Amino acid sequence: MSRNKLSAERLERRHEIVRLYRESHGNRPASSLEMADWAMRTGQWKPKPVDLRKQLAEELSRAMSEEFMTDPRNRRVRAKHVARVSVNGKQQSLWVDMRDKNPAAGKLKIIALQNRRQQVVGDLKQLKTDADSFNEFYNYTNEIPFQLILDFTDDIAEAELAQDAA
Repeated sequence: MSRNKLSAERLERRHEIVRLYRESHGNRPASSLEMADWAMRTGQWKPKPVDLRKQLAEELSRAMSEEFMTDPRNRRVRAKHVARVSVNGKQQSLWVDMRDKNPAAGKLKIIALQNRRQQVVGDLKQLKTDADSFNEFYNYTNEIPFQLILDFTDDIAEAELAQDAA
């Protein structure tokens, strides 16, 4: 899915809203909806005009990322994939359908799969950093350290077996 990242300024402001909410509520766990309600109620956040074109583009991206099909081996797979590419020196996200047969689409499908793999690698690297930090500094229960196993071979095999059995 093509999720737009917040600008550094907007991200910092959102962090500030979370910090203020937590301070005013005794640092207790809360849902993002509770935080949003509080921020709107207290004037910490005010809505801005909506760019309808961007809103529709985001909704189309979300819909495409959630479109599945059944392949010839009866597997449920994503029908549409997004490839992040440079076109005339500008980064673009181009959507391609797995069923497209032209050579340009074939190249985009490979790029899209490579992009997704890199996202997974980035997520796992951050998960490892988070787990290492938890074990070193924040495991207040004095339990055994959280064991993070990054080899997913058995997990994928089990999931495929469960899918085949279904």
